[in-house]
Amino acid sequence: MSRRWSGEWGRNAPAGEPSLEVLVPSYNRAAELAVTLSGLAAQDGPDFAVILSDQSDAEPVWDEPAVAAMIRVLRVQGRAVTLERNLPRRGVAQQRQFLLERSSAPEVLFLDNDVWLEPGMIARMHAALRDAGCGLVGAAVQGLSYLDDRREHERHSLEFWEHGVHPEQVRPDRPSFERWPLHNAANLTHTAAELDLAPGDWRLYKVAWVGGCVLFNRAALVECGGFDFWDRLPPNHAGEDVTAQWRVMERFGGAGILPSGAVHLESPTTVPDRATDAAGVVLGVERH
Repeated sequence: MSRRWSGEWGRNAPAGEPSLEVLVPSYNRAAELAVTLSGLAAQDGPDFAVILSDQSDAEPVWDEPAVAAMIRVLRVQGRAVTLERNLPRRGVAQQRQFLLERSSAPEVLFLDNDVWLEPGMIARMHAALRDAGCGLVGAAVQGLSYLDDRREHERHSLEFWEHGVHPEQVRPDRPSFERWPLHNAANLTHTAAELDLAPGDWRLYKVAWVGGCVLFNRAALVECGGFDFWDRLPPNHAGEDVTAQWRVMERFGGAGILPSGAVHLESPTTVPDRATDAAGVVLGVERH
């Protein structure tokens, strides 16, 4: 049965507390993290706090001057920034669960540490999540080095949510899975330009999953287990974000947002070993 964010399981933030927390997992990326934090400092609402969980091999990443400077900017703006060290490293799923357990706001934005958000992006996602009343809204990260690489053949599966966002199951043997190429290269940047939306407007579309920048209704994510499956996985794994999103989407629904102002910094991945896919272990399905 479909349940909306504003229904019996939703809640508002207590007076004086932010309605949204940005959860940033970090590992060995000082320069990229500084750019990510600069994007957060450029946001104009809603009120949000930041929780940073670092697993860098050497000194904490916030000792790096550029990162420290952006943390100071956020704090001067009045935004709470919590710094956590989460060691030893036990995989990305455990890192995300660690962040989730330290959050308390009604909405949590999982933002990777190699993503820059354009001004107004969090406000747009926040408004869209509340308007849709679903479990998650994601902004697929765009690789702007691909602006001249137009891939119309990868955009044929684009389908907008026209009458509200509803729960659905995504699995490799279902047509919904074939949406995954939508998020390749700069596909959504090209699509958004063709829509010619007014400033501040958005449209929600159907996704297979969204990587890098996903705003959850925290209650929905927790009710679906969050990333509690982390201890069933070896430290080297991938697909933990897909697994959590699929569990939320099939109970509360989820959507992608256009335009996506989430820009991928296109740095090398810090998760090179992807032999174990979380969806295969937790849900018994193989995406490959």
